Amino acid sequence: MAGEADGKTYQVSRMPPAALNERILSSMSQKHVAAHPWHDLEIGPGAPAVFNCVVEIPRGSKVKYELDKATGLIKVDRVLYSSVVYPHNYGFIPRTLCEDNDPMDVLVLMQEQVVPGCFLRARAIGLMPMIDQGEKDDKIIAVCADDPEYRHFRDISELPPHRLQEIRRFFEDYKKNENKEVAVNDFLPAEDAINAIKYSM
Repeated sequence: MAGEADGKTYQVSRMPPAALNERILSSMSQKHVAAHPWHDLEIGPGAPAVFNCVVEIPRGSKVKYELDKATGLIKVDRVLYSSVVYPHNYGFIPRTLCEDNDPMDVLVLMQEQVVPGCFLRARAIGLMPMIDQGEKDDKIIAVCADDPEYRHFRDISELPPHRLQEIRRFFEDYKKNENKEVAVNDFLPAEDAINAIKYSM
């Protein structure tokens, strides 16, 4: 392209437009703030009885995933030392805070395993009081509110005794080979679970 100045003619070069992939990468490099699953996800309008739950560990996993509080991502904490796997999907309730400075833990009974990082609606049916290495670490026992096989359960007393024994045995055993002491007390009804969630909100 030609231009003139002071009576002289100059050749002006025009830069070609940036390639499409360069423009996409440029737009992606701008800093965005991602939603944090603990602080930004709503607990849900039905809380504390029915609430959103973020799943960290899928049923059948020997890997203990957990929320990285700084980034909001799900990280690998460790592989379990014992030959046991999580009996049900396990995660936390957003916008809750317990005495251990973590969100409220929840074990969700449902037909299928789900991927770490997803969230679902759960209904509290019971509370499992637990002491982990001398510190209170209670677990909410819940069912998936949108699973046709489990959504009718309203209290932990409605579950088969074997299912409760399976849950108890897992938490009693899963840290034994790490020489860490865990004590599980008697399961408590839905009312206690709902009160515990309400207290943590």
